[in-house]
Amino acid sequence: MAAPAADEAWCRETVPRVMELVSPRLPQRDVCALLAVSPWCYRALVANPGLWEVLDLREMKNAGDRLISALSLARYRHLKVLNLEFAQDIEDRHFIHLKEMSGISLENLEFLNLNACQKISDKGIEAGTCLCPNLQGLSIYWIVGLTDSSIVHITKNCRHIVDLNLSGCKNISDKGMRLIANSYPGLKKLNITRCVKLTDDGLKEVLQKCSSLESLNLYALSSFSDKVYKEIGLLSNLTFLDLCGAQNLSDNGLVCISRCRGLTYLNLTWCVRVTDTGVVAIAQGCQSLELLSLFGIVGVTDACLEALSKSCSHSLTTLDVNGCIGIKRRSRDDLLKLFPKLSCFKVHS
Repeated sequence: MAAPAADEAWCRETVPRVMELVSPRLPQRDVCALLAVSPWCYRALVANPGLWEVLDLREMKNAGDRLISALSLARYRHLKVLNLEFAQDIEDRHFIHLKEMSGISLENLEFLNLNACQKISDKGIEAGTCLCPNLQGLSIYWIVGLTDSSIVHITKNCRHIVDLNLSGCKNISDKGMRLIANSYPGLKKLNITRCVKLTDDGLKEVLQKCSSLESLNLYALSSFSDKVYKEIGLLSNLTFLDLCGAQNLSDNGLVCISRCRGLTYLNLTWCVRVTDTGVVAIAQGCQSLELLSLFGIVGVTDACLEALSKSCSHSLTTLDVNGCIGIKRRSRDDLLKLFPKLSCFKVHS
């Protein structure tokens, strides 16, 4: 009789304890599968609130119905992260239904990822943001139908945003930027890649009022002028700046940006007006650079690399000078002599 008793103790105590120990290191979908191992495992895992702070429905089918089912369970009461990136079958009606359900609260939610949920409209954003008043991070990349009305709802319902990704939201205008500027003075990360309706005036207001920005992504926005780029130089906390395709950026603008002494990431790909003068200013001002792309800039020469090597050779690990026909010594061996820590020579393929 001792053996069956030992087996039962093993199943009741040891196995659930082991599951508890390994579960925090597993993907959440695997943790959910472990619930079916035994009633004892189920009880042990459900009783651990730290395992249910993330709900990952990324790329899943029937994500809307799955979301409603999950949020009906008590174990997700303290959810902090909800990932619906590229989820299928998630629509406005699901968020509206959650809003109307009694007992559903996402007041602990800190980060919401709705990237590429194309069936979500301004109405879905309104209902969804109503549920999570303490949200700190929101990513709505490539939901191309959203308008400034979504920004109205976000700024009204979520007062604590510090990380906002609007990449690909092509209908956001300066009106939306002004709402962001006036609502989030503590904003730290902003991505407005391909928000093509924006002008200098809208972005300038954000830069002036959101002075704590640490990361700014302006990828594929060619219409801004030095009027905006000079304002970037006032962001003393900035570490990440992507200006790929900034066709109007001049050396004067880049000289102002060189005041951002904490920059570690700077993408100047296809900034075609830039010359050695601007890059030398960056070399002198931004001496902690880890990544720099000069891809496609024909106006820079070996002189700018010499300047960079004097100040950034200790930090640069990624340098892309492909297409820089004015730089003659740009083979891998040549670059390694100047920057011995380089491990990546191409940002753009």
